[in-house]
Amino acid sequence: MSKVDVFRALHRGRLPGDPLVLPGPWDAVSARVCEEAGFPALATPSAGIAACLGYEDGATPADEMFAAVARIARAVDVPVSADVEGGYGLAPKELVERLLEAGVVGCNLEDSEHGVLRDPREHADRLAEVRYAAGDRLFVNARVDTFVHGDGDPERAIERAALYVAAGADCVYPIGASARVLPLLRSGIQGPLNVFGRLDGEGPSPTALGELGATRVTFGPGLQRRAALALRGVAAELRKQ
Repeated sequence: MSKVDVFRALHRGRLPGDPLVLPGPWDAVSARVCEEAGFPALATPSAGIAACLGYEDGATPADEMFAAVARIARAVDVPVSADVEGGYGLAPKELVERLLEAGVVGCNLEDSEHGVLRDPREHADRLAEVRYAAGDRLFVNARVDTFVHGDGDPERAIERAALYVAAGADCVYPIGASARVLPLLRSGIQGPLNVFGRLDGEGPSPTALGELGATRVTFGPGLQRRAALALRGVAAELRKQ
């Protein structure tokens, strides 16, 4: 079974309270740590990689992002999905080729640009082109930005999700959706549902998110920021010595 087939299978048959938990490594070392901890797959965060490379979120040049993602995928044996933001303006065929060259099995694609929601039908057309170019070689996670760059109306998110699923998206990611609306989203969205999890103890646990309807849980740059915080503490102690 290929890695992308393994990755797809991890999304199927999830029981309530048992979502697929995908930590977000930002370099080869953190990827190996996550693999050694027993996670069956990984999902790179664009913001975490940007911070690692010295860029603001959203400002990483495409070449550097793909190179970083390739290093992560090369460092582990488990499947790796990559957050490639809005696709860096690449034509769908070139985007697919670069993802496959990097060795990843999937990608996140946002439906906003510079904080503004794209026309959902135009974005669905782009997703359909990505699906056509990729065939079954990539797992496409369509991010729905209604809750972070729109009016936060769950019904609008469900409408966008329906268009993206019809275009061939394997999974939908309504980032920023509160736990309160997850049951509504789950009832209105076909297929796997990606939910953002927090690592600061302020939000529901992955298990709780799964009980509310999450198929999989990702954390964005949460792990990288927690690691940076821990390093800050170690550095401060070292400075005192």
